[in-house]
Amino acid sequence: MECEFPTVNADNKEILEILDSVKVIAILGLSPDESKASHKVAKFLQEKGYKIVPVYPKEDEILGEKVYRGLAEIPFEIDMVDIFRKPQAFDAIADVAIARGDVKVFWGQLGLVNNEAAQKARDAGMKVVQNHCTKIELQNR
Repeated sequence: MECEFPTVNADNKEILEILDSVKVIAILGLSPDESKASHKVAKFLQEKGYKIVPVYPKEDEILGEKVYRGLAEIPFEIDMVDIFRKPQAFDAIADVAIARGDVKVFWGQLGLVNNEAAQKARDAGMKVVQNHCTKIELQNR
């Protein structure tokens, strides 16, 4: 499997601005397993004062928050999607984020890149971050 290099990406200054401006983050692929990166990152974000919204195909509650089965199901505004899914899923996620109309940031976690989906999100007016971890970026401030 060939890894894709992110050609559509925010710079470090923009990443800091994003983390300062967003409040509600949908975590796509948030595992209930405490040993998984998605769980550790979501818990850290929650502890830093962000409202996290778990999106996962199973479970009713993760980290004390109601779990939604998909991004389209969330009945309130979200600022950012933080994606812990395979890059092949990014196209569909971008389409739903665009259709929602409220998502300001499309964020693919460390090691996750899909330039076509990222460009689609950027063309729709979203800021895009790929191959970066929200937890690491906050810790490195």
